[in-house]
Amino acid sequence: METFMIQWIGYIASGIIAISMTVNSIVKFRWINLIGAFSFAIYGMLFRAYPVMLLNGFITLVDLYFLLKIYTKPNLFDILEISEDSKYLLKFLEFHNSEIQNFFPGFKYKPEMNTISFFVLRNMAVAGVFLAHRKGKDILEVGLDYVVPEYRDYKNGKFLYFSLRDNFIRAGFKYIVAENVSQKHVKYLKKLGFKQKGEKLVKAL
Repeated sequence: METFMIQWIGYIASGIIAISMTVNSIVKFRWINLIGAFSFAIYGMLFRAYPVMLLNGFITLVDLYFLLKIYTKPNLFDILEISEDSKYLLKFLEFHNSEIQNFFPGFKYKPEMNTISFFVLRNMAVAGVFLAHRKGKDILEVGLDYVVPEYRDYKNGKFLYFSLRDNFIRAGFKYIVAENVSQKHVKYLKKLGFKQKGEKLVKAL
């Protein structure tokens, strides 16, 4: 292989690793870093730069190891109900406000509109917050379903909308409804089984 082509492999690998450093999600970081390190290992092998090959080969194995742990380790999910005047909730929403606005533009906390509210705990760490209220007899309308960047791998969503399904049904709900507030959130909800109905997204329980 010609030298300039090998050099381009190195440039591309450098770019991929640089991109991985800008990602908040642990899972995305590991996948992107894995691709970059593997590319650098190939670059080192082709250029006979064996220290580069060995180092990045090791990083590739480390990324694979942690990805395997992420996808195979069982997560202990739980919920922690929130009172409407919870100081921790107010601090949490304030701290994550800029991120929340990316997914829920214009969101403003209204205690009277969030009568079904809880933190989602993942291995006892706060992974997200769920704020909703009853609308009519059997509709659960979601005001906020926010997941902190480190846990954006859809496991929180699956816990909320699948594992807690029976809890919602026992509470008398037949449908979960969410507003079409941003393309990012719509994409997330559709992967969890929501269907577009007019300006809202609906999931039957």
